[in-house]
Amino acid sequence: MIEINNLTGYPILGHAVDKKIFSTVAKKVLLGENRGTETLSLAFIGKEEIKKLNKKFRGKNKPTDVLSFGNVSCSMFHVPSEGLGEVVICSSVVKENSLKYKIDFKKEMLKVFVHGILHLCGYNHEKSKEAEEMEKKQEHYLSEGSF
Repeated sequence: MIEINNLTGYPILGHAVDKKIFSTVAKKVLLGENRGTETLSLAFIGKEEIKKLNKKFRGKNKPTDVLSFGNVSCSMFHVPSEGLGEVVICSSVVKENSLKYKIDFKKEMLKVFVHGILHLCGYNHEKSKEAEEMEKKQEHYLSEGSF
């Protein structure tokens, strides 16, 4: 199961958040990572909010596209503590990156979502070996269907 909170006030993927597409992607990744029964939360936030979180939790004073927070008992977005955790996405940074790298916005959005879920599953791209494995997994999950 996935809980989606759009805290930006703006549509995601061109309209109201399409829970079905995010649910489908989450199920594929979680099943592939042997976590099929897990639940997670997805929150969309603005640039200033993600910048604050990035500074607080990663020491980087700039906005980013996605952050992941593992099973936490007191999330700022009210995530139940029994879930896998929460993926937090800044859609405006995703949009900027899609334009910068000439990638379809929807594809970039789903890529960062998969990236966030993989972090919740324990992958860390700060380590070179895991970075390669994580990237291969992202490509695998995104190529498994037409989203």
